Amino acid sequence: MRRRIMNSVMKSRDVKVSINDVVIKCVAFALKEYPRINSVFTPEEIIEKAEVNVGIAVALPEGLVVPVIRNADMLSVGQIAAASRELSEKARTGALKPDEYSGGTFTVSNLGMYDITQFTSIINQPESAILSVAKIVERPVVCDGEITIRPIMNLSINFDHRPVDGAIAANFLKRVKTLLEEPYELMI
Repeated sequence: MRRRIMNSVMKSRDVKVSINDVVIKCVAFALKEYPRINSVFTPEEIIEKAEVNVGIAVALPEGLVVPVIRNADMLSVGQIAAASRELSEKARTGALKPDEYSGGTFTVSNLGMYDITQFTSIINQPESAILSVAKIVERPVVCDGEITIRPIMNLSINFDHRPVDGAIAANFLKRVKTLLEEPYELMI
């Protein structure tokens, strides 16, 4: 899907769609189906957020910053790509405004560009969960009884067990996986 839409997005938004942009789109879609993952725990209650504001972890020499793509569930992959590039550039140049790095409801952390194939992220409080995205690596797998080489990307979710139980987190992660493997479901 990413390869097929790349030229259209380049023409309309002058930005390249990354794998992370596709992941963010799939995550935003799945968060609407699993609102408990998109929640905040307080001592008084669990607040399921109506808005889907996806934070993107950006590494800087002085530390990590998490700019937020607001209403990511309502954006196209091209709009997510444009927002991601703009926010990442602002983060790198120190131009982020406070409202651009606050109000996140879920974070995606991608270390694939660092040749990392598996890792666990720390939850960006007060959010309830974070997704770790690793490098895509070609690996042998069995498909229809045949050994074949396929691109494999490890995903892992870290979550606060107070508002989110393991079954909900597992189903959410499975839904993200399904959307990444069958992205046409984003159109339904």
